[in-house]
Amino acid sequence: MSDTASPLPQPVGSPSGGSARQAHKSLLVPDARTRRRNAAETRFRAYGIIAIAIAIAALAWLLFSIFSGGASAFRQTYATIPVRLDAAVVDPKGNRNLDEMAKVLTLSYGKLLLDGMKDYVASKNIQIEGLSDADLKSFLSDQAQANLRDQVLRNPDLIGQVVTTPALTSSRIDGFFKGRVTEESAASDIKTSPAQIALARAMAADGSLVTRFNADFITNPDSSETRPEAAGLGVAILGSFYMMLIVLVLALPIGVAASIYLEEFAPKNRLTDIIEVNIANLAAVPSIVYGILGLAAFINFMGLPRSAPIVGGLVLTLMTLPTIIIATRAALKAVPPSIRDAALGVGASRMQTVFHHVLPLAMPGVLTGTIIGLAHALGETAPLLLIGMVAFVREYPSAPPAGFFDPASALPVQVYNWTRRADPAFFERASGAIIVLLVFLLAMNLLAIYLRRKFERRW
Repeated sequence: MSDTASPLPQPVGSPSGGSARQAHKSLLVPDARTRRRNAAETRFRAYGIIAIAIAIAALAWLLFSIFSGGASAFRQTYATIPVRLDAAVVDPKGNRNLDEMAKVLTLSYGKLLLDGMKDYVASKNIQIEGLSDADLKSFLSDQAQANLRDQVLRNPDLIGQVVTTPALTSSRIDGFFKGRVTEESAASDIKTSPAQIALARAMAADGSLVTRFNADFITNPDSSETRPEAAGLGVAILGSFYMMLIVLVLALPIGVAASIYLEEFAPKNRLTDIIEVNIANLAAVPSIVYGILGLAAFINFMGLPRSAPIVGGLVLTLMTLPTIIIATRAALKAVPPSIRDAALGVGASRMQTVFHHVLPLAMPGVLTGTIIGLAHALGETAPLLLIGMVAFVREYPSAPPAGFFDPASALPVQVYNWTRRADPAFFERASGAIIVLLVFLLAMNLLAIYLRRKFERRW
């Protein structure tokens, strides 16, 4: 029994008052000091629960704001109208020579689209007060003219025919179907009008105007500030992929080799202590400092081109190396010394012990650290701004290795660029790009978890 209500044996000469207090103590009845400890523990648990709740609420709010603002970027409004490809406009010389047809300005195709809009309104007998030719012209995006021109150059047999092709609408018409533009705001907006909104309603009711999934947002390059509806992430995704490829090829072998040497072979002296402290400090250096280093070393000194994935990859490699080294050394330290002792005890050399026994056991931690370092590098913006990755690039870089030296952009830099532009449609694009970036980061973290569990060994 744990009840101690019965008197305890008292030492000889103890005061009689102490015997009286001991007679009233019980393990089932907490005293004042125990109650204070229990209350402190309860408060600490409450603080932890509150902190976790705040963190979850902040994360939920962040994700809600991003997805609510960016999900519409993956949908786009298209108008389907018949357009007559007048040979006198698209092929003035009538020889079907693609080089000469390519010299025809896209403005000429804009006249064809305007005529197509007029024919559509007349054929459907749409009567809208105040609807002018200027409204019909600005109803479609300027990118629709370029798309129609490309379609003709790909297939010159279409010349002289009436083609019915989806045409990109302007950002204001697209914004109306996404709730970004209202009839009231259209009345005070110089880029649209209530007549255009009424025409959009009529075309949507007729089925000639639809809002559907927009794959061009993933594959198209960036566009000018006047065409937010045509802006895409194609060049930025390719540029980020090239940079991550360079970081993986350079940072993984260098980081793992440096970690193995420092952890398994380097003598323990003051020099290695200084190196270890500096590696830990480099992991905490602000990323923009690496950008300044890359600008000075790779562009100004080595003469590498600006805005090129090779420079971005080298800068991100320098920034990622400390993270990989620290993670790899921690994984090597986690391998029990008994593994090394057993291997050395049966006659294996130090190198055989490391590469045949220690490194395979540490591989889950090495891979996890590498992927987390890559994910960190994928989201970096500041160092890329300093090496010119902020430039406007519409041409896709070629295949590696020549593509490493072509101008390109990167996902986080593209987000930064779009948030600086005035048209509200670019903010929608930026939120959509953040969603794409989060998907890539989530995929990389899931890959790290999979590799860790696949190669994990217990001892």
